Amino acid sequence: MTTIEIQGHCNPSYEPVRAAFSGLFEQFGEIGASCAVYRQGELVVDLWAGRRNKNEEPWQQDTLVNVFSVSKAVTAICVQKAVELGALELERPVVDYWPEYGVNGKKRTRVSWLLNHKSGQPAMKTPLPDEALYDWERMTDTLAREEPWWEPGTRHGYHMISYGWLVGEVFRRAVGVSVGSFLQQEIAGPLGLDMGFGMSDAELPRLADLIATNQPPAPGRVSLFNHVLENPTGMTARALMNPLSVMNGANTEGWRRSEIPSANLHSTAAALATLFGKLCCREGVLQDAALQRCYQEESQGPDPVLLTNTRFGPGFMLQQPGSLEAEFGPGPNAFGHPGAGGSLAFGDPDQELGFAYAMNQMGPYVLIDPRPRALIDALYSCLG
Repeated sequence: MTTIEIQGHCNPSYEPVRAAFSGLFEQFGEIGASCAVYRQGELVVDLWAGRRNKNEEPWQQDTLVNVFSVSKAVTAICVQKAVELGALELERPVVDYWPEYGVNGKKRTRVSWLLNHKSGQPAMKTPLPDEALYDWERMTDTLAREEPWWEPGTRHGYHMISYGWLVGEVFRRAVGVSVGSFLQQEIAGPLGLDMGFGMSDAELPRLADLIATNQPPAPGRVSLFNHVLENPTGMTARALMNPLSVMNGANTEGWRRSEIPSANLHSTAAALATLFGKLCCREGVLQDAALQRCYQEESQGPDPVLLTNTRFGPGFMLQQPGSLEAEFGPGPNAFGHPGAGGSLAFGDPDQELGFAYAMNQMGPYVLIDPRPRALIDALYSCLG
């Protein structure tokens, strides 16, 4: 047992969340983490504890951490905002914005299929060197030229990293700025949210270092690592390793300074919870019609990339009732996204809340890690 001093504040009505957060260090071997809940106009939980790197520097209120695929949900909010502003239409063909994309069976691909993982490009077939990961033009040109793995629109499969270049390039061409710039100008900046793509010199010292794990998932849970070893030329392996992305380590300056809207958002838990909370409280992030679009099902069923069932809206992972691997508590309309290693952010419009958890100790789970699951159970026990 390890005693860790929990920092921050917690409304007395949410004390079970504080207890569950403390339990992550005592029972799960948590190293450094933060947890936040925004509900009905107030940040009712904002907790952090532990250390953020091997130098034993403490996790602070303003510590930023890479939340991996939580990035997709934040990018999707930017997309919905652009739609609301009239700069982008999701049911138009991609070629209306990106003419070079319409070759090798992709001419009819809709923008919405890039968001809901139906475009058929979860991975690149062309062998690419590791350094291509940070070459935006090379990555988007490669995706534009390639033939998809399946006929676009006919099925879905998680676009693990490629989502960032596909959605990001359409966004850049339609809106005139990158997702990262738009996030700062239209959402994070006006709301005072501490998050972003492409870390600056001033922000680098605040970043937590991610710590790899050798722990296998619990029996019955999917192991992508084993699948990649057994199928090194398959979609999942190529999504992760062509070029190397998450597998290459996210503590490098190249990763931290780049903009990959599917995977390298750096944020505090408080910023993420506030974003989803304000969105679900109708506090000016999006209009109600756009909010309702966020949790409309567009894809569901067996996922050949993640090797489990998944359910998606327009860029958001949706509730999958009855599955602890992919359930955001009991709210039927909850939507958000988990990130590799364990991070998680979601909103529940029926409860008018936003939740976020971010950490530096990576876990082995494909979807929702047991650590945020414990926090979610504690949170909903407070709501009655």
